[in-house]
Amino acid sequence: MFDVLTLNAISPKGLARLPKEKYRVSPDAAAPDAIIVRSFNLHDREIPVSVRAIGRAGAGVNNIPVAAMSARGIPVFNAPGANANAVKELVIAGLILGCRHLCQAWDFARHLEGTDAELHKAVEAGKKQFVGTEICDRTLGVVGLGAIGRNVAHAASALGMHVVGFDPGLTVEGAAQLSSTVRRVASLEELLDKSECVTVHVPLSDATRNLIDADALKRLPRHAIVLNFAREGIVDERAVIEALDAGALAAYVSDFPVNQTRHHPKCITLPHLGASTDEAEENCAIMVADQIRDFLEHGNVHNAVNFPDVTLPRTTPFRLVCSSASRPTIAGQLSDALKSAGIAINGMANLSRGDVAYLVADLDAAPSDEVVGRIAAIDGVRMTRSI
Repeated sequence: MFDVLTLNAISPKGLARLPKEKYRVSPDAAAPDAIIVRSFNLHDREIPVSVRAIGRAGAGVNNIPVAAMSARGIPVFNAPGANANAVKELVIAGLILGCRHLCQAWDFARHLEGTDAELHKAVEAGKKQFVGTEICDRTLGVVGLGAIGRNVAHAASALGMHVVGFDPGLTVEGAAQLSSTVRRVASLEELLDKSECVTVHVPLSDATRNLIDADALKRLPRHAIVLNFAREGIVDERAVIEALDAGALAAYVSDFPVNQTRHHPKCITLPHLGASTDEAEENCAIMVADQIRDFLEHGNVHNAVNFPDVTLPRTTPFRLVCSSASRPTIAGQLSDALKSAGIAINGMANLSRGDVAYLVADLDAAPSDEVVGRIAAIDGVRMTRSI
């Protein structure tokens, strides 16, 4: 029986993927085998020694101490692409809100007073201040061409926009899914030079913090629009305010309210609604629950942000998994420990990602606790268990 700790409300459709005959799911589990979270900040909580896996029912993992978990041999799973459609729809909505000044116009209309005749007169007199631009034939720059960025690029193209994209880390698989209507450029600077609207879809890291800064904003044409539905901190909001006040930018639309922007007349700030749809929450929960179950029951890893993807079809009832530092001698030492115990390896997968190596081996017999302990004592091994 596996215990799973939930630290946020997780979609029941996702939790239903964990069968009750094998899993106890609770917000109070004291010694959980796995933790599933959405926005709960695990940096401020001690992770029990019993934990073998953590699942984030969403894409970003800034609320999880990933490096510390890697050092303990704990994979951190997320749900890339599960909320992509929800975010895409909100980005397109934000783009139209910014181009047509709809939030400011709505606020103007709802504060009008008087008779209907007086309202009509005030509307005709005031609507000129909300003249906007159409998105058709404008150029949208998409920074980051993962699942969300690609969806945004394709939707914008379908609405008649010209789309340019930049992503130095785009995978071969991701590139194959990118429409031919999206023109890839070689640098962020080239994208900014060509874009009238810019939307960012990259994770927050040291490399992306303040990615859109004052220098980047200066490359945009006058009256450009910037959208941030990725993470707070990717856009330098102080620089944005200065550009808005100078008339260089027309609007800033963000899913992350801060005091600098939430009262500014040219800013539209939303309360982190990107993945806040029933469908997205269900998709994320289902994906993460399936990944955690496959790892706990079979040792397979898919969509972990800190482990390599490893999927080994089972050939025997006995399986050993091991996470370690990425050193060429560890797999050999593990094999020697099994061989000395008279246990043969029927099949094995051993891959690395950065400093994390992960090994899955199917055995012809179950290793004893003593053998597992001997493997766990190998220098560099962070986690090992028999399944």
